[in-house]
Amino acid sequence: MVVFPDLEQPLSGEQVALRFGAERDIPEILIAHQDDPRLHARIGDSRPPSGAELGRRAEEAATERAAAKGVELTIVESGSDDCRGRITVNHVDPETERCGLRVWVAPQARGRGFAREALVLAGRWLIDTCGLMRIEILTETDNAPMQQAALAAGFAREGVLRAYWRDPRGRIDAVSFSLLASDLDGRR
Repeated sequence: MVVFPDLEQPLSGEQVALRFGAERDIPEILIAHQDDPRLHARIGDSRPPSGAELGRRAEEAATERAAAKGVELTIVESGSDDCRGRITVNHVDPETERCGLRVWVAPQARGRGFAREALVLAGRWLIDTCGLMRIEILTETDNAPMQQAALAAGFAREGVLRAYWRDPRGRIDAVSFSLLASDLDGRR
């Protein structure tokens, strides 16, 4: 059974921690999209979110989480509560015990290993605590930093899904990565 239980404490690593997304993250999210005009496309959205959309998502988050439909995890730098990025757990399929992940890190926080560590924390929590057996990440073929972060976090590269997404440039390919419960055996 897939569940997203309350986090009594944030999921903590050496550099970052993950907590549930909150309305207080909205300004940093909007700034990240402003600072990186392609961020929305990199995570599979057709356009950047508005403040109103982010507010609506924040209001609906507890209901979505309780229904095991998805969860937003905010990446914060250790010792801070400021949003440095997000992990979105989506496409949850309770029958097959799998989900998708979208991750982004704010431009000013990139290149410091935040995505890798956040993916490790999220992957272990989703498998060990939430009952998922397979976690999937899709990214553009030219998004080398995301691909490196996924591999460094223990995700296996599965291959290229040709013409998977449509965007203003036309049909684009996606690279598929996965993390299985069996990958965590031995806690590599």
